[in-house]
Amino acid sequence: MRSFRPVIFKRTGPAKARLRRINLVSTLPPLVCVGALVVVIDSRTWWQAVVLSLGVVAAVVGTERWTADDFPRVAVPCLAVAAGVWLFGALAGCPTAFYGISVVGPTAIPSLPRYRGRATLALAAFVAAAGATRLVVVREPGLAVVLQYVVFSAFTVVVATGLMFASQRIFDLMRELEQSRDREAELAVMRERMRFASDLHDIQGHTLHVVKLKVTLAEKLLEHDVDQARAELREVHALVGDTITQTKELAYAQRRLNLSTELENAKNLFEAAGIHVRVDREAEIDDRAGELLGQVLRETTTNILRHAQARQVRITLTRSGITIVNDGARESVLPELNGLSTLGQRLSDNGGELKVTLQNGYFLTAATFPPAGPVPRTAGERS
Repeated sequence: MRSFRPVIFKRTGPAKARLRRINLVSTLPPLVCVGALVVVIDSRTWWQAVVLSLGVVAAVVGTERWTADDFPRVAVPCLAVAAGVWLFGALAGCPTAFYGISVVGPTAIPSLPRYRGRATLALAAFVAAAGATRLVVVREPGLAVVLQYVVFSAFTVVVATGLMFASQRIFDLMRELEQSRDREAELAVMRERMRFASDLHDIQGHTLHVVKLKVTLAEKLLEHDVDQARAELREVHALVGDTITQTKELAYAQRRLNLSTELENAKNLFEAAGIHVRVDREAEIDDRAGELLGQVLRETTTNILRHAQARQVRITLTRSGITIVNDGARESVLPELNGLSTLGQRLSDNGGELKVTLQNGYFLTAATFPPAGPVPRTAGERS
């Protein structure tokens, strides 16, 4: 084989990491853009811009920590800064200075263990009271000032809190779905391990039972038929040697496999893990190639379930071999793959080739044999 560089992708970003990325992408950009717009429109001097920027920073920091499930650690300083900026804005005549508190406050309330309704009312009351300080510095306060600094700000905070409750519920459901998917993938891996244990039991369980019976029989025969006892012991020796060979083959994934069975098993495992799988079977493979391709498929299936964040897998069986493509591969982690490396060497020894490539988050495993080996089947037939 000319080049074989196996790649493995560790599943380091399960539900929590994936949801964090979704939250960051969906919340931080619009939050920063609106905050910058508020500062540009509402500030009349450079020092007002600095103070208003502090409120935007508090909102951004609080939201970023919320996406990491670490908001309680920064809740108090962010709330203090945002509240101070709003009080300053009310006194300085900056009506949009409540932007920071309208983000940090609604973010903090859903994380409280209880008294959330009371906390919402207290937040709205503080925002309204801080806005009411504008009435003290204005010589002739009118209805417009009351609506702008008191009513509108308090109403906005209440609405934002309600929306945050709904958003929190949606993300909780997404987290539960992602965690369920991770558990399904782990369950699929456990099923594969149990299948391996079952194969091992099939090999050794029956053999050990027969060995026990033959040793007992040989012990009885020693008294009156030594030759027959020796024959029984020779059978025991041969049986144990054969079992050792089968166990080694199983340990190194060299036991005879049925490719059709492996295709069906891989499909069931992926579907159980919530992964969409498509199997295109365009040709029939002979037994020699099918056994090796079945081993490649089994090893690749296990790696996808354990180390990738796949959502789609496509398996293509052609006259020359098999190709497995999955998404969800991480390009930052590239350690060696012992399982596929061993299989790659076995394919090379049998005239085949195993290629593993990674491009744009897609992981491709392709095992091929010379065209003369497989037996052609009706092209285009799919399973």
